[in-house]
Amino acid sequence: MAPPNEATFNSKYSFGNVFDISHSKFYVKGFPLLTQVPHNVSFTPFSSKSYSSDAPPSILHRVLAASNRGGFLGFSHAESSDRLMNSLGSFTDRNFLSIFRFKTWWSTQWVGTSGSHLQMETQWLLLHVPEISAYVVIIPIIEASFRSALHPGSDGHIMICAESGSTKVKASSFDAIAYVHFSGNPYTLMKEAFSALRVHLNTFKLLEEKNLPTLVDKFGWCTWDAFYLTVQPIGIWHGLKDFADAGVSPRFLIIDDGWQSINLDGGDPKEDAKNLILCGDQMNARLHRLDECGKFRRYKSGQFLGSNPPPFDPNNAKLLIQKGIELERLERDSEAAKNSQSSELALIESKIQTVKGEIDVLFGGGEQIEKKDCGSSCSWKEEEEYGMKAFTKDLRSEFKGLDNIYVWHALCGAWGGVRPGATQLNSKFAPCKLSPGLDGTMHDLAVVRIVEGSIGLVHPDQANDFYDSMHSYLAESGVTGVKVDVIHCLEYVSDEYGGRVELAKAYYDGLTNSMAKNFNGSGLIASMQQCNDFFYLGTKQISMGRAGDDFWFQDPNGDPMGVFWLQGVHMIHCSYNSLWMSQMILPDWDMFQSNHVCAKFHAASRAICGGPIYLSDNVGSHDFDLIKKLVFPDGTIPKCIHFLLPTRDCLFKNPLFDHKTVLKIWNLNKYGGVIGTFNCQGAGWDPKEQRLRGYPECYKAIDGSVHVSEVEWDQNEETAPMGEAEEYVVYLNQAQELVLMSPNSKPIEFTIQPSSFELYSFVPITKVGGTGSIKFAAIGLANMLNSGGAIQEVECVEGVAMIKVKGDGHFLAYSSEPPNKFQLNGSDVAFEWIPDGKLIVNLSWIQEADGVSDLAIFF
Repeated sequence: MAPPNEATFNSKYSFGNVFDISHSKFYVKGFPLLTQVPHNVSFTPFSSKSYSSDAPPSILHRVLAASNRGGFLGFSHAESSDRLMNSLGSFTDRNFLSIFRFKTWWSTQWVGTSGSHLQMETQWLLLHVPEISAYVVIIPIIEASFRSALHPGSDGHIMICAESGSTKVKASSFDAIAYVHFSGNPYTLMKEAFSALRVHLNTFKLLEEKNLPTLVDKFGWCTWDAFYLTVQPIGIWHGLKDFADAGVSPRFLIIDDGWQSINLDGGDPKEDAKNLILCGDQMNARLHRLDECGKFRRYKSGQFLGSNPPPFDPNNAKLLIQKGIELERLERDSEAAKNSQSSELALIESKIQTVKGEIDVLFGGGEQIEKKDCGSSCSWKEEEEYGMKAFTKDLRSEFKGLDNIYVWHALCGAWGGVRPGATQLNSKFAPCKLSPGLDGTMHDLAVVRIVEGSIGLVHPDQANDFYDSMHSYLAESGVTGVKVDVIHCLEYVSDEYGGRVELAKAYYDGLTNSMAKNFNGSGLIASMQQCNDFFYLGTKQISMGRAGDDFWFQDPNGDPMGVFWLQGVHMIHCSYNSLWMSQMILPDWDMFQSNHVCAKFHAASRAICGGPIYLSDNVGSHDFDLIKKLVFPDGTIPKCIHFLLPTRDCLFKNPLFDHKTVLKIWNLNKYGGVIGTFNCQGAGWDPKEQRLRGYPECYKAIDGSVHVSEVEWDQNEETAPMGEAEEYVVYLNQAQELVLMSPNSKPIEFTIQPSSFELYSFVPITKVGGTGSIKFAAIGLANMLNSGGAIQEVECVEGVAMIKVKGDGHFLAYSSEPPNKFQLNGSDVAFEWIPDGKLIVNLSWIQEADGVSDLAIFF
């Protein structure tokens, strides 16, 4: 590791700080941002501090240049405590955007106009300051062993809560418990603010400093929604075979929850739990060994190779899931009946036993696996290769494009941790306790079950050994990465271990070291991690993580709107969370199912999200026409070069249930920009009920507009010059229309139906031809949802446009006049030119050239 760089911030860089506290007001450039600021609140300019940071010079220089635009808020109390609450001041009648935790592990967007409108566990607060055409962000951070969050107060007050998570760790004052930053550009603001925090805390790294997982520009398949906990080798094999037979090659596989050796406290401590189906069944289960469970250990090398692999009935898996859902609902009904002393209890209990019996039959009489012992001393293992290693080897042998195989595990091993005494690790049952702030968020069955069952916590001194023991085995077995889930539960069990910050440091350091050793430093997807502790302590090495809550193919709550309300909510989670997460990790928009009723809605957002695209389709249940609009035949994808973010006019709006706002999200391709417009109205957070729910009165068509100026070209150095173009061609992907637009043009008006979308590609127009009078723009592949992502190179020289395009299908360009000649890979080809400017030629996939075609268009 490089030695720290000494970064001294003094008057040379201060330029006069934009913030000031005086007369109980907090000012930004002379305008009062907060009023009624308590006398115990302090402000310290960033430029007055000195730091020792390992940040690279480019980041240090950026932070130095903006150091006068930021600083720290602190406060002091007379008495020390492990949890302190203090007002930072109040505001009313000022638009804000915030991100708050609605569950332990998931965050989402919230807007309002007063400090009292904030939600509990707010991660950051963005304030609009139109008086000076600017924005200010307030970010609660970490100081010493305390972590902070914002909460609503009365009369417009913003409250900050600093807590250690341990009754033994107390403090009375803070110098830098929140960071504030100012900028005229909201996207630049977030970049500058988190760059400053990167230098200040020196406990995490920015995304730009880290290598990304090799799957970020590829297509994959995850087993979760396809199988849940019933996942087994034969189902995975047939799932991959489905894709291969259709000419689509998943380049990565995620074997989700269900592959580990887990059991429940009441069962045999040395045997795997049987007949688990849904998430919930395993939330009190613990690891009793650190390798794969019996159904994977028993896989024999070559078992599925050959022309006739064993059959698999996907309907059986679907029936199991349906029965699991039915059982889960009956158990909820049973609990409600017990609480209300209902006379229906006996009938419900009878139905539960009936369904359990049906599940046993579907599993094969309760026997998922053979009765052969699978311990490490098995003599048959010496003769032939078995287990995960044999399985991954055979998968790669059969499915040639499969680069990466990831497996799932919880941060503490399993949902319930590691069974004490079952492994070489020092694990003990740690009772769980929720902080008052977290206890005021949405009711979560997962949290209830974890708290009831406690966590088998490996001692933090053994965090390195814990992760290396799991990961080194997996790496030797052909696994190239892990999806780490249930990340944010350490705060439940931190009382004995120095508090939440210190416990998190130990675990994240262990995870970081194991990643570097076993998974090439980048083979990890973080999930259920959307709390600031993780981002400020856990992202030294981790470079990709989930941006939203799960994709739900079904409605788990019995909402009258069925599955529809959940889909727009997912999009809002991902879009707004990316504003801060993208500074530290690449936002992962999660899987979806291609045959879902809202599949195309999801597919459009994934197409332009800037990250990997992966499905969780059931075996035999695919819409390959839709999949091929997302994925090239070789399993790569036309990926944007930035991450997807809301446009400025959406920042302080509610695209979920204000009856009027269309979600607009922008991204950048190498040779153009793109804006996706999505009607997400019809759902969202209910502050009174403290839950997400449907708002059916909002589920209707709404009007909107889109303009080229809403693409934030300057957020990427490569695309910044495109923002200076005099004219653009706009391609409407769904309407298949071309529109010309200049920076001074009126916006394109539209009406968009519920759960519907349009993708607008904006491509700068170039003048070509001998007189320079012909307008030309390469748009991309019209048959792909991210049309412009297919363009690899464009060069216009002396009346010739030379273009490299990856993919097959309909290449589309705009040309104000027909070209004289069109060459494809050096040979003249026929083309179609339509008077509206559409220039079209059909491309074939050329395997030898990795699907890239060379086009030369002569004018």
